[in-house]
Amino acid sequence: MKFTVVAVGKLKERFWSDACAEYLKRLQPYAKTQVREIADVDPRKAGGVDGARDKEGAAICAELEKLGADTHVVLLAIDGKERSSEGLSKRLDNLMLQGKSNFAFVIGGSDGVSTAVRQRADELLSFGPITLPHNLARVVLLEQLYRTQKISHGEPYHK
Repeated sequence: MKFTVVAVGKLKERFWSDACAEYLKRLQPYAKTQVREIADVDPRKAGGVDGARDKEGAAICAELEKLGADTHVVLLAIDGKERSSEGLSKRLDNLMLQGKSNFAFVIGGSDGVSTAVRQRADELLSFGPITLPHNLARVVLLEQLYRTQKISHGEPYHK
């Protein structure tokens, strides 16, 4: 199994990168996991928010294309389906039973994602109606991916 997180923006503070590094390390026995960062685009330099969103979207789509057409793309979006940790684990297990082994999770920029990214997504996932800073969303996603693997393997994980 392979997980790729495609995220707009760089982790600038050490505590974010340390948290991500910890979960990436924990995930390695279960799935090859990597993070691909997309440079965020300043709307003032891109002709506005739509221009920035489109440029970021083109970069996201280019990364997804590198992963291959067989990659199952999950876009994190506030209007996506909410799943419990157990539900997400079951969803990934079911997709694996259908022959999927490559998964990409997309975290867009602060102004959202382009239509092209939404169209490429196979499904939308939401962590609920709250707004999370993108750095925190990345940490939560990696933690949840780790938790899904512990659940899937029948291993204990704190509740």
